[in-house]
Amino acid sequence: MSDTIPDLFTPLTLPCGHTVPNRIAKAAMEENMADQASGLGQVPGEALVNLYQSWADGGAGMLITGNVMVDATAMTGPGGIVLRQGTLDNPDIRTRFEDWAAAGKSGGASLIMQISHPGRQLYAAQGVEAVSASDSRLDMGSETLSKLFAPARAMTGDEVRGLIARFGESALAAKSCGFDGVEIHAAHGYLLAQFLSPLTNMREDEWGGALENRARLLLEIVRSVRDRVGSDFIVGVKLNSADFQKGGFDVRDATQVVEWLGAEAVDFVEVSGGTYESSAMMGESQDGRVSQSTHDREAYFLSFAEQMAEVASMPLMVTGGITQRDTADRVIGSKGVELIGLARALIITPDLPNRWQAGSTDSGPVQTVSWKNPALRSLANMAVAKANLRRMSRGQDPKRRFNPVLASLVQQKNQAVQTKRYKDWLEKDAN
Repeated sequence: MSDTIPDLFTPLTLPCGHTVPNRIAKAAMEENMADQASGLGQVPGEALVNLYQSWADGGAGMLITGNVMVDATAMTGPGGIVLRQGTLDNPDIRTRFEDWAAAGKSGGASLIMQISHPGRQLYAAQGVEAVSASDSRLDMGSETLSKLFAPARAMTGDEVRGLIARFGESALAAKSCGFDGVEIHAAHGYLLAQFLSPLTNMREDEWGGALENRARLLLEIVRSVRDRVGSDFIVGVKLNSADFQKGGFDVRDATQVVEWLGAEAVDFVEVSGGTYESSAMMGESQDGRVSQSTHDREAYFLSFAEQMAEVASMPLMVTGGITQRDTADRVIGSKGVELIGLARALIITPDLPNRWQAGSTDSGPVQTVSWKNPALRSLANMAVAKANLRRMSRGQDPKRRFNPVLASLVQQKNQAVQTKRYKDWLEKDAN
């Protein structure tokens, strides 16, 4: 890493040798836009091509996709994308992934596929078994909301080793379709974060107990991916700075994991935080409140990243609530932070990087739902974001505000349709 303070629009050469044209990344958001009507299953289609073309035209130096699942029976949502061994044997499916990659890279950005497994964060309505580090179930603050998610059983040792191979296979498939890299999702309460956290990992084998064992799965997956894709492909990791739950994975743990990742061929670590139960990625603590200091400074996880930078040997990326140019400049000027992630700001203003490069001080104002119940509020915020993602996927301009009740109802209806199509496909074709 350089000791000089970069400008937002200074190119960045990553450890693998790949140069990113500027320091602004479109962070991952859960699009759930598989073209299920194609009859090909959980594959990209015109909606995702249009969406990523909009972001490609907007000027970000890196685009990180929403979740692409490594297992067809482990989906964050029924409209998600799956890329696993054998998927690309069908030339029609391969073409769809290649078209998605071409759109995302058309403006010169580096395109990164986020590869993921949700573990226990899996909707019960999807009708598949959830797995996790240990037997557990989400606590969403009410029994009604908690029942939306399937109870999880502990993975066997063989299943853990199979998962390591799956991540490597999905990364190689992404490379073969033209993507520039992958980001391994180990944050936000997903499966790898479930292994990292002592709240969800109560195993007594080689994958549980001390932090060294709880981090073993992530490190083995990084090695599997790098072994499959070679030295010239971008490999990033998304890591929680903390779970923001008492007794959970914290910044001391995260700092140690970053140090261990430094011994691997990792090109960047994206610093985030929170889980479905504690939506810190939305700026909230476990009790649903946003501290005034966090709200004012926008970059939720910057102070954690600064601690992690003390041991980081790779560039760090900070994501979380950044909407303003002065915030972006302050974050990129922090020691060790060489990339910033914009998420919901690029739903409202997809060309915000181009505007900033032209000298504008425009911001990407984000609609925030202020309902009292934290879990419902988080779901409503996601519904509002997805309403704009759907508009962009149809070639329409984003809207500044939506009725959150209506957006939530539309999201529920869409999810019901997607769930039926997903279950039909899974029954007929996934195996």
